[in-house]
Amino acid sequence: MVGTTVQSAQPKDKPWLFRTYAGHSTAAKSNALYRSNLAKGQTGLSVAFDLPTQTGYDSDHVLARGEVGKVGVPVCHLGDMRALFDQIPLDQMNTSMTINATAPWLLALYVAVAEEQGANVAALQGTVQNDLVKEYLSRGTYICPPKPSLAMITDVAAYTAQHLPKWNPMNVCSYHLQEAGATPEQELAYALATGIAVLDDLKTKVAAEDFPAMVGRISFFVNAGIRFVTELCKMRAFTELWDEITRDRFGIEDEKYRRFRYGVQVNSLGLTEQQPENNVYRILIEMLAVTLSKNARARAVQLPAWNEALGLPRPWDQQWSLRMQQIMAYETDLLEFGDLFDGNPAVAAKVEELKDGARAELKLLDEMGGAIAAIDYMKSQLVSSNAARLNRIEDNETVVVGVNRWQQGEPSPLTAGDGGIMVVDPAVEADQIARLNDWRASRDAAAVAAALAQLREDATAGRNIMPASIAAAKAGATTGEWAGVMRQVHGEYRGPTGVSPAPSNRTEGLEPIREAVDAVSAKLGRRMKFVVGKPGLDGHSNGAEQIAFRARDCGMDITYDGIRLTPEQIVQSAREQQAHVVGLSILSGSHLPLVEDVMARMQAAGLGDVPVIVGGIIPDEDARRLLAMGVARVYTPKDFELNRIMLDLVTLVDPADRAA
Repeated sequence: MVGTTVQSAQPKDKPWLFRTYAGHSTAAKSNALYRSNLAKGQTGLSVAFDLPTQTGYDSDHVLARGEVGKVGVPVCHLGDMRALFDQIPLDQMNTSMTINATAPWLLALYVAVAEEQGANVAALQGTVQNDLVKEYLSRGTYICPPKPSLAMITDVAAYTAQHLPKWNPMNVCSYHLQEAGATPEQELAYALATGIAVLDDLKTKVAAEDFPAMVGRISFFVNAGIRFVTELCKMRAFTELWDEITRDRFGIEDEKYRRFRYGVQVNSLGLTEQQPENNVYRILIEMLAVTLSKNARARAVQLPAWNEALGLPRPWDQQWSLRMQQIMAYETDLLEFGDLFDGNPAVAAKVEELKDGARAELKLLDEMGGAIAAIDYMKSQLVSSNAARLNRIEDNETVVVGVNRWQQGEPSPLTAGDGGIMVVDPAVEADQIARLNDWRASRDAAAVAAALAQLREDATAGRNIMPASIAAAKAGATTGEWAGVMRQVHGEYRGPTGVSPAPSNRTEGLEPIREAVDAVSAKLGRRMKFVVGKPGLDGHSNGAEQIAFRARDCGMDITYDGIRLTPEQIVQSAREQQAHVVGLSILSGSHLPLVEDVMARMQAAGLGDVPVIVGGIIPDEDARRLLAMGVARVYTPKDFELNRIMLDLVTLVDPADRAA
């Protein structure tokens, strides 16, 4: 009948879980933030841990200096975990913990706190990320070599199969693959290959009748970028490929165990320091890729804040991202309809194209022996893909509004006053260390020693480490002590950098820089030497890799030894390599204390005349302080023109320019 509104016949879907990725300063302050966010309508928790916690160091370790409470909450022991979830009933909560190398330990602490609360442990719901493969490829919070790390992943999974049936023991994380430059096909293939490697190992640890349900507990954590049609198709491709793999490779017959279950944080790589208010639109558009298609809709969504390219978001910034989700779920009619894209020929064709590309890459990885054996290959591919992405931006082939087009604009009122970010009080570190010392002094040292001895024995014998980890948590062991046992038993590991000695094939725009490098090298009497270092625990190595990659292609002699170096090690490398210039990359917010330490050591080593440059997410006031320390140049995400940085380096070391 004319004028009649046709309503959809199906019942309205439930919305996805609303999360914000949060944690900072101390467990008590993070707890207050969580309870505030839950009161605002957040429906699940997503815990961010600081870098010492992620990499298995206590807050007073030398490598933890400047990193405590910066990118997440420090959790050193059971007391910290108690404070983190104070007044939050864990048996009523769905908690995602972004933790990998120390995932068994943080889950052990979580279980211990839940038991203290009187919760039914079998009712606990949530996820530990527990994906070490992507740590070797992109984020760098690994501890042990790949094979024992895989065993720890499946130890957690096997333990949950018996004791935490509603818990997701692993969140295969393709998010950071895209952040490291992965193409959609690479993101699909590398994430799926990780899932395959885990299931291959898990089959040996659980009963055959329990295996299908465990396949159903493996979840994914995915990235959604700005090309939202391609990203939407990627989500549908993920869904179809995972169904295919679990059915054909692992023989899972029940469709409910073959479902691709994923949460998402939309892309942070594309957030810009320039005109940061534009990031609000980017975040909203990226969210569409994971919500519009019902058959490939995310189970949980967490959105970055508009100001993450500037620094640590404030509670208000997180609230704004939460409101974006709530408006989409409750004010629009999205959840009233079936899948809007079934039968769309353009979508179907793109999905098949992505699946074909991913299958080809998966075949290659299989021929190499799977994800664990192919880590070096995957790392090099990601570095190359990221270099190609940056080249397209530099060459204006890819338009980024406010960055390489339409740079002129009004100053953002959002950054007025406090700079638009939250700053962690430097006193937090001393406070955390004092409480850690009090904890050590008050515990039963003999009980801790016995628990750690049992943990060491179980890890050495290849037994599941979860029971001994929970016992150690209850006895009062610390994060550093637990990880110390893993290091003793399995050894430490330095992952590949992905930057090979051989130059790439890129020539466009580099000839003038190569000529300048040749000229200054002739003046210096040897090839211009550039030492790139990452002090502290920050494992986000994209910037350092791309600087080293481009400098190598410009003809410089590069030393880049990867992540997690002490200031002492960097200065020692600069002295041994006779560096003409030193570059430091820090994205964790710990730039002031770490650079101050490096500069003091450079002076003490007689290298005070060697220019030092620093790159990272660095507020303007901090940049001025770094320059006052003697740093020659400070670069932030707005400095995307790598060729200009290369010419700056040549100028800094040119004897004629320095004399002038």
